[in-house]
Amino acid sequence: MTRPALGERDDSDAPDEIVWQGKFVTARKKGRWEYVSRSRGIRAAVILAVDQQDHVILVEQYRVPLGKICIELPAGLIGDEEGKQDEDAAEAAARELEEETGYRAARMELIGEFFSSPGMVSESFTLLKAHGLTKIGEGGGTASEDITVHRVPLSGIAEAIAGWRAQDYAIDVRMLMLLGPGLLG
Repeated sequence: MTRPALGERDDSDAPDEIVWQGKFVTARKKGRWEYVSRSRGIRAAVILAVDQQDHVILVEQYRVPLGKICIELPAGLIGDEEGKQDEDAAEAAARELEEETGYRAARMELIGEFFSSPGMVSESFTLLKAHGLTKIGEGGGTASEDITVHRVPLSGIAEAIAGWRAQDYAIDVRMLMLLGPGLLG
């Protein structure tokens, strides 16, 4: 059986049309596909921060698209501030970790680029692992954010997530990496 060429089966050769564009999000159409992307080439950094006592640092914040509080790994946009369009992912991750959680990392390890919902969103995120954490402040994010910081033992992550679910919190898909060993075992 011969597979059709890439452009013949998935609309990859179709023109990419912008349907609507805002400051942060662009709605697009390409052939039969409708999807969204980040505007202006902005990317995201996500931080896996586990301290020396094997506690993971998580954040809780209300997410308007979901209409509820969401439990997430700390994260933020890369190059979204004026004059920082060429910002490095590790630099942005370090800044966001301090801003959101009050923890400073001695070093950021690049894990790689990942796509969270590739059938609907072209956005990718760069995952970085924070090493050598030091608590330097309260966190909580910027003035426009209302972030609550959680420090959860990795050994109790499944129970913590179950507790948040029972409170009707949304759970970010990236939390699966913390649940993975228990799901696979």
